[in-house]
Amino acid sequence: MTAPSVPQSPVTVRVFTQRLSATPLGARLARHLALHQLHAWGIPHDSRTSDTAAVIVAELAANAVTHGRVPGRDFELRLSLVPGSVRIEVTDTRDELRPPGPGGVRSPEPFEESGRGLLLVETLADRWEVLDRDPPGKTVRAEVDMPGGKRA
Repeated sequence: MTAPSVPQSPVTVRVFTQRLSATPLGARLARHLALHQLHAWGIPHDSRTSDTAAVIVAELAANAVTHGRVPGRDFELRLSLVPGSVRIEVTDTRDELRPPGPGGVRSPEPFEESGRGLLLVETLADRWEVLDRDPPGKTVRAEVDMPGGKRA
């Protein structure tokens, strides 16, 4: 006896990975590469998903360059297009400065010059988390759901 067949939609995962110099130029390039890759995957410029992903990539890359920089080591941008969402991962090689996770981000004082990046990520991402990396380091992963998309 065999179980009845249940139709399943095909799962297509696309992945883009790029190592970038841990410099302001590398952070800026990460944002441009992300926008270009999303467009190549059929997510048009100026769409909600593209704009949201661009801000998240910019903030995570800036954090990797500012707080996660280890001289002589790059940071990594990884984008994944999974059913229903775009996954953004930024990995650096510094593990002693771990950012707070979801729900742990505090609002900065009005005149503080920093501290708004993860607040933007927390506000814009549908899901996000901070993961340990082996060898030393950390990955901040955020997901942006696409309108009308079914999550895997």
